[in-house]
Amino acid sequence: MTARDMDRIADALSAVRMPAQPEEYDIHAAVAGALDGSGLGYTHEYKLGPRNRIDFLVGRIGIEVKKGRPASSRLVGQLHRYLESDALDGMIVVTQRVTALPATINGKPVKLITLNRLWGVALP
Repeated sequence: MTARDMDRIADALSAVRMPAQPEEYDIHAAVAGALDGSGLGYTHEYKLGPRNRIDFLVGRIGIEVKKGRPASSRLVGQLHRYLESDALDGMIVVTQRVTALPATINGKPVKLITLNRLWGVALP
């Protein structure tokens, strides 16, 4: 069921179009709009535990938004902490630029959606 849920969320996010240099708040608003438009209920800024708050929770799938190109090692560490939670079955990471992520962390699937690759945004 997780792969199907993640695909449904990714499909909703594929409709998002962003300007070349949005603020992270703008990306959050676009993600929320895409989820609303697809009828997917979510919680924004969901607290998993101390120092662990994900940007969105859709069912049991987390969505983390990162502006620019986040440092891969730091992001993977953050995702490890998040995916230790029993509240999550997987994570979708939305970034402006490609970053290296493993396909699974803690045995749970991780999907990367890159704004400039998927949506044709040209970044400087």
